[in-house]
Amino acid sequence: MSAGATLVPISNPATRRRRSRMPRWYRRNEALVLGVSGFMVFLLAWELGARTGAVEEFFFSKPTSIITTYAKEVQVPRFWDDVATSMSELAVGFVGAIGLGVPLGIAIGWYRRLGYMFDPWLNFFNALPRIALLPLIVLWLGLGVEAKYFLVFLAAFFSIVVPTSQGVKTVDRTMLDVGRSLGASQRRIFTTIVLPSTVPFMIAGVRLGIGRGLAGVVVAEFYAQTKGVGVIIVKAGQSLDSSRLLMGVLIFTMSAIVMAFLVGLVEGRVERWRPGLDSEEGGA
Repeated sequence: MSAGATLVPISNPATRRRRSRMPRWYRRNEALVLGVSGFMVFLLAWELGARTGAVEEFFFSKPTSIITTYAKEVQVPRFWDDVATSMSELAVGFVGAIGLGVPLGIAIGWYRRLGYMFDPWLNFFNALPRIALLPLIVLWLGLGVEAKYFLVFLAAFFSIVVPTSQGVKTVDRTMLDVGRSLGASQRRIFTTIVLPSTVPFMIAGVRLGIGRGLAGVVVAEFYAQTKGVGVIIVKAGQSLDSSRLLMGVLIFTMSAIVMAFLVGLVEGRVERWRPGLDSEEGGA
């Protein structure tokens, strides 16, 4: 070998593939990685704050105490009965709100005269604090599960129907005119232009409805105090057990996170239906 020759290091192809695979994996899962990292940092800061006295444990407990309480509660059959009761109340009321709110919102936005009839009532009931109707709902339906279903439905319904109707009304009129000029039928225009353009508004309404529906479950169970996770929270507050109280709150919180995740999966699939969307965002 000559003195002036340059040695080129030879790397293993498998090593290069592993190195290039990690950045690609991170780019695909960046939102998940950063979200989980932020959550873990918050939990760590909370635990350290409680152990050092910066956070008053009597009022706010600490993550390890909540986990210990949860480990004890899951061994009690009543706990699973309470969780199943709350989740069934949320599921029935929320599915009913979607099943009626989405079609009604589309109809109100699409049919002008129907919108004239319903808009004043939608504005009225959307501004009305539905929780204030709870005593009246109990008077109608009693303290049984039907009252809880209806309160969850009522809490989520207007959060879904109002954005959906507004989404239909804000469809680009130029696109509608182009469709009509090309001889497309009303059904074709509705399915290929109106519905795809309304999807983001529907999804936004469903996301809002999740929080409102959970609030309906909590308030109904606070009021009735028969069974459910809300009853766990009430009894824990009465006994000054902050670990058990926060455990109940976190059950509702995790339920909302799981539901939002499922809605995001649905959104990711239906977004492919909408033409002209860029899959990548510009910038960092």
